[in-house]
Amino acid sequence: MDSESLLLSLELASGSGQGLSPDRRASLLTSLTLVKRDYRYSRVLFWGRILGLVADYYIAQGLSEDQLAPRKTLYSLNCMEWSLLPPATEEMAVETSVVKGRFMGDPSHEYEHTELQKMKEGEKVFEEEVVVQIKEENRLVSVINQIDKAVAVIPRGALFKTPFGPIHVNRTFEGLSLSEAKKLSSYFHFREPVELKNKTLLEKADLDPSLDFMDSLEHDIPKATLQGGYCYHPHFTGSWSIQMERGNALVVLRSLLWPGLTFFHAPRTKNYGYIYMGTGEKNIDLPFML
Repeated sequence: MDSESLLLSLELASGSGQGLSPDRRASLLTSLTLVKRDYRYSRVLFWGRILGLVADYYIAQGLSEDQLAPRKTLYSLNCMEWSLLPPATEEMAVETSVVKGRFMGDPSHEYEHTELQKMKEGEKVFEEEVVVQIKEENRLVSVINQIDKAVAVIPRGALFKTPFGPIHVNRTFEGLSLSEAKKLSSYFHFREPVELKNKTLLEKADLDPSLDFMDSLEHDIPKATLQGGYCYHPHFTGSWSIQMERGNALVVLRSLLWPGLTFFHAPRTKNYGYIYMGTGEKNIDLPFML
């Protein structure tokens, strides 16, 4: 959610229990304004909170003029002092994939993992148990990156692609219509496209290149369906649930793959955003629950 509309966004997301105390809200309003100024970001998003056993991580992201350029991620333990996290790497993802359970809430904490490594002594090859230290900060970076790739959401039309390539905020976006807001195809993954690149020219014929340049949520596997074609009572047969709330004045998408991720949009308005508040644990049992 955009830091400049933080209070309204938190209010719209409050139906999912995504509230923050008045003290935290006030601290975020002040500190995120300073983050935007000091780091010279085009936009700053309040990403959410990852719950730890000792302390919680509050996460923010800085965006450049090109909205799909790699985002800079920062964390704070008190909503006032922010530290920049390193970029996510494949090596980091592999290293931290063996860590399970809750975060501690201490970036300097090190998990211990025992693994078998092949050792060589002369011509003899044997396996030996080695204890590997894994920093929680690396795990934090990896989990945020996974959540961004899998469930960061933006409504169709909120961004537009120029003929020269860069992606900008669409200042003329006035929100989705009520009928569009009920369709999963009206929402895109807020990242570089993956599925779209594999489509043929014929499949792309009906797409608007200035608006339809990201992957739609309707292609997520497992796919989501709505009971009776309406959104009032979500039918949990996919990785998303959709609900219309406040008398059709608000649409809410919740991820079943990463519990804690909530996207909201008030149809016919510019108000939209997403927030993650959870333990940073993926629901790996989802395919067996559907």
